[in-house]
Amino acid sequence: MVVGAGAGAGGPATGGPDAGAPSGLAAPGDEPVDRPAPTRRWGVVGLQLTWLATFAVVAGTVMRAMSVSRAPLGNMYEFALVTVSFALLVYSVWSLRQDRLWLGAFVVLPSLVILGAARLWWYTEASQLMPALDNIWLVIHVTIATLSIALFTIGAALATAYLLKDRAERTEGSRGWLAALPGAQALERMTYGIHIFAFPLWTFALVSGAIWAEQAWGRYWGWDPKETWTFVIWVVYAAYLHARATSGWSTRRATLVALAGFACVILNYTVVNLLMTGLHSYSGVST
Repeated sequence: MVVGAGAGAGGPATGGPDAGAPSGLAAPGDEPVDRPAPTRRWGVVGLQLTWLATFAVVAGTVMRAMSVSRAPLGNMYEFALVTVSFALLVYSVWSLRQDRLWLGAFVVLPSLVILGAARLWWYTEASQLMPALDNIWLVIHVTIATLSIALFTIGAALATAYLLKDRAERTEGSRGWLAALPGAQALERMTYGIHIFAFPLWTFALVSGAIWAEQAWGRYWGWDPKETWTFVIWVVYAAYLHARATSGWSTRRATLVALAGFACVILNYTVVNLLMTGLHSYSGVST
């Protein structure tokens, strides 16, 4: 914001030297000073660090692919790397087109949690695929699944921001860092918009998985634990989109359904992968 040293006390009512000067402009002789708000300045620094981190994560994913001479999609560790790469890339590209400084923390924090879990608990040495996974459908099915989950992660981040902002607006009003967020209605529209993109991709992942299963095992569907939970996730997100379009549901209640869908994604990726035995037991983690 540009301010003049004489603005305020010497306005038109007092006949001071700034009389008649438009509000917010520097008076003659004043040097304009551009002082960005400290919170925004730190936000820009955080965004630049996020771009640097995005480059590092993508580079690490590429190097993993080079070390195994295949797409890095064969186990939980590699799946986590690709998912976080997609999430950070989507956010970084989005932030170039529109001001999304306020969203950074909501995306970076879950990305750090996923990467930390991948390094501490899901890390797997570089190795070749088992025969059942050595198929072009691995690249098609799992790539779309990782992109879908990346978008669902951003959707969950937006949903969380919306619920916090909505609660603040309903009670004491937005204060502190919540004041930097867009309005609750704008956040809710963005939440809905990201899920509009993610849901068809998850649908394609579900269908392509069934096609792959028919080629690998001779049946499209067998209610394997992984197949079952993939379908449960699809149902919950379909319920969210339906609730969002139904007048009898408030946007707040519908958003809670979207968060329930993301909770199912987490259960599918952790509990189902690690604790349930089935044809999709490809985590690569020694339990």
